[in-house]
Amino acid sequence: MDDVKEKRIYEALIKSWSIETSSKWTIENPAKGQCGVTALVVQDIYGGEIKKTKVREGWHFYNFIDGQRFDFTETQFNGKLNYMDEKSNREEAFADTNEKQFSILKGKITKELKLSFDS
Repeated sequence: MDDVKEKRIYEALIKSWSIETSSKWTIENPAKGQCGVTALVVQDIYGGEIKKTKVREGWHFYNFIDGQRFDFTETQFNGKLNYMDEKSNREEAFADTNEKQFSILKGKITKELKLSFDS
């Protein structure tokens, strides 16, 4: 995944995250609580693996695609993460979200990315 595609995905996610996709979402911290649902949606669209790292609040989920880490929700944290890159899976990431939040984010991000890639 090149830098341009990564930037487009991140911008689409920023537009797509809401209180409907995570109960922890705020205007000040839109990535808050979005890690599980985001990792699942990104994996559906781009493949790869879901990885996890222990943080104070529990587990933090993100993607590994073609051997590279993509953490689209790292901005929810103050400071750098000490990534452990532990293997995870869809079931663990789904424990951090629910079907409704997943469906809403997948629909929004699919629409946003289509608009972004068509322009």
